[in-house]
Amino acid sequence: EGQTDNIVMVMQEVEYVHKIERKIRQKLANKGLVAKNTFENICAESPALSETVRIAKQYAIVNSSVLISGETGTGKEMFAQSIHNFSSRRNEAFVAVNCATIPANLLESELFGYVEGAFTGAKRGGKIGLFELAHKGTIFLDEINSMEIGMQAKLLKVIEEKKVTRIGGTKPIPIDVKVISAVNELPEECVRRKKMREDLLYRLSVVRLNIPGLAERKEDIPLLVRHFIDYYNHRMGKNVLDVSEEVEELFMDYSWPGNVREM
Repeated sequence: EGQTDNIVMVMQEVEYVHKIERKIRQKLANKGLVAKNTFENICAESPALSETVRIAKQYAIVNSSVLISGETGTGKEMFAQSIHNFSSRRNEAFVAVNCATIPANLLESELFGYVEGAFTGAKRGGKIGLFELAHKGTIFLDEINSMEIGMQAKLLKVIEEKKVTRIGGTKPIPIDVKVISAVNELPEECVRRKKMREDLLYRLSVVRLNIPGLAERKEDIPLLVRHFIDYYNHRMGKNVLDVSEEVEELFMDYSWPGNVREM
């Protein structure tokens, strides 16, 4: 009747709460938010790619944002996964987002999430965004130059403030995320053609990594050939031993515009 009779306080140790959080994130990781590749999976005998791997390992041990550039098919996501697995965040989530494949009108809700009732069709209880899923881990934003300029401004704010606000919400949620992004052309060219905000480029490219194309590291071709033969022998139950000298010569003379993906 408006009078306080008893007060019950339920308290938990902070570490207990952290353990629960880690269990939840582990369940999320089991759903596929993991990085499968490591630097050991990268076929690198050429000086060009060996140096790239060496630099990438240095970038992995700091929390700075990494911008990876390179032609299509050079293995930018493979490097992103390897950087994550070489870092202190290796046991946390790795969230990969291809900005070119998600429709522009859905990208914001995918990245930042939304609260219940934020818009027509919103799930009951709302939805956690990819940045929140990547908390304590790594988020990889592939083909970020395909993102609309207006969306880039919102992304810049999240990266600068290290906080994300769900669509329809009012409470900023702190996040601790290492950001790795990738473009398939020169970043400065993206800025010149108005495909990328200059201030976002500065924020994303604290350190840069350029992946050389296959035509620039032909010493790796025989190693890649052996790798793919072994891989498909295992998958298809075959026993192919090698390629002919004629094929090897063709491979070495070819320009490989699609790089390793084409091979």
